[in-house]
Amino acid sequence: MAPRGFPYADLQSFIAALEAAGELRRVTVPVDPTLEISEIVTRTVRAGGPALLFERPTRGDMPLVINLFGTEKRMAMALGVDRLDEVGERIGALARPELPVGWSGIREGIAKVLQLKSVPPKKVKNAPCQEVVLKGDQVDLGLLPGLQVWPGDGGIFHNFGLTHTKHPETGKRNLGLYRLQQHSKNTLGMHWQIHKDSTAHHAVAERRGERLPVAVAIGCDPVVSYAASAPLPGDIDEYLFAGFLKGERIEMVDCVTVPLQVPAEAQIVLEGYLEPGERHPEGPFGDHTGYYTPVEPFPVLHIECMTMRKKPVYHSIVTSKPPQEDHGLGKATERIFLPLAKILIPDIVDYDMPAAGVFHNCLIVSIRKRYPKHAQKVMSAIWGAHLLSLVKLIVVVDEDCDVHDYNDVAFRAFGNVDYARDLLLTEGPVDHLDHSSYQQFWGGKAGVDATRKLPTEGYTRGWPEEMTMSPEVVSLVDKRWKEYGL
Repeated sequence: MAPRGFPYADLQSFIAALEAAGELRRVTVPVDPTLEISEIVTRTVRAGGPALLFERPTRGDMPLVINLFGTEKRMAMALGVDRLDEVGERIGALARPELPVGWSGIREGIAKVLQLKSVPPKKVKNAPCQEVVLKGDQVDLGLLPGLQVWPGDGGIFHNFGLTHTKHPETGKRNLGLYRLQQHSKNTLGMHWQIHKDSTAHHAVAERRGERLPVAVAIGCDPVVSYAASAPLPGDIDEYLFAGFLKGERIEMVDCVTVPLQVPAEAQIVLEGYLEPGERHPEGPFGDHTGYYTPVEPFPVLHIECMTMRKKPVYHSIVTSKPPQEDHGLGKATERIFLPLAKILIPDIVDYDMPAAGVFHNCLIVSIRKRYPKHAQKVMSAIWGAHLLSLVKLIVVVDEDCDVHDYNDVAFRAFGNVDYARDLLLTEGPVDHLDHSSYQQFWGGKAGVDATRKLPTEGYTRGWPEEMTMSPEVVSLVDKRWKEYGL
C-alpha cells in the first residue's frame, strides 16, 4: 500500500522528525566548511552517529545539514517506512503480471491504477523556493556554505545539488545528482559522467549549437533527494518515481529564467545555462572511491538567477572511502530495486551490494541452481542489465547462503571455488570514476561461481555434505541454556 499523509513536506519537517527521534544533533559553535566539517562528519558516520545541523558555518549565510541518510534507520525514515524492503515489496506487488481474480482482485487492481494515477508531479504557481530572487550581479555562490571536503580538492564543491535538464528535441526531463565545483561567484563545473542522461542532453544541444538550460535544486525533501540518486532507466521520470514513493504528487514550479521546473519546496535553486563547446578544468575531488579523481575538462554552468527561501537550510554530503553517508542511499537502492532485478533476471533469489565495494564494484547474488553453469548465465545477465553493467566482481552463491552475511559468503567463495574452472573473466564498461582500469570507462571483470558443483559441470567427486547440528539437539540446548550458567 502507498503511504498516506506522507510525514515530510520539505527538508525542515524531516529535520524536525529526526531531532524528535534523537537522530539529529545541532552544532551551535562556528565551524569551518573547509575540511573541519568533513572531519567532524567522517568521525560521526563511522561511530554510527546522528545527522548534524551546523547552525553557524563560517562560510555562507545559512545553516548546513549533513549525514541525513547515514544509517539504514534514517534512510527508512526518509522514505516513510519502517524497513527499506517495504518499498521494494510495493514495487514488486505492482509489477506482478497476473490478472485480478474475483472481486478482491478487481478491487486490488483498481487500487493499483489509482495509486499510479495519483503520483505524476503537479505544477503550482507560488513556491517557497522563490521567496527570494537574485538576478545578474546579485547572484553570489558565496552565500552558500559549500564544502571543501579533502585537502587535495580543487576548491569548494556543492555535493547534493539536484540537477535538472531537458532533452532539446524530445523535451524529456532528467533529474541527476552530480558534484558541482564552484569556479567563481556565478559559475560551476558540471561533473556529469559519460553514462548519465544529462550528458546525452548536453551532447544533443551542442550538436545543435544551442545553450542547454540547467536548474540545480539544493535542499529538497528527502524522497526527491533519494530519487535523484536512484539508477532509473532513462524513460522513467524521477518525479513520477518520487511521487510513487511518497504516495502523493510532487509539487513543481516553473523556474524564473529557464524553461524548466523544480521542486516547489526546495531550499535553494540555481538557474543558468551551458554554452556549447565550453569546458573548464574540474577537480581534483576526493570521491566515494577513497581516491582523488583527476582534473578533467567539464562543462561550465553560468548562473543567471538564484532563488531561495527566506530562511533556507543548505544540504550537503561528504564523500570518502567507506563507510560514509552514502551507505544509506546505496542500501536503499539495493532493497528497492531487488523486485525489478528479479523480474529482469528471475534466477536471482537475493543480492547484496557491499558498501566496501562502493556498491557498484561488487555484487553478491544467491540463486536456486537448476542446471550446469547456471551461475555463469546469471553473471552474463547481470552485466547486461542497465547500470549493473558497471559491476566489476560478481559472486554467485546458493540460495541457502545469506548474501548479507559476509562471513558465510567468504566461506563459500574461499572454499567452494576451483579458480581454474569456476572463475569467469571478461571485459566491459566500468564507472567513470574507476581508477584501476587501464583504460578509462572500460576494464576487466570477474565472476566467481561459489555454488555447489554438479556432475554435469564436470565435477565427478561427489559434493560433500555441509555439517549441521540436528534440530533436536539445537532445541534441547535452547531449552537448557540458562542451566549451563553461560
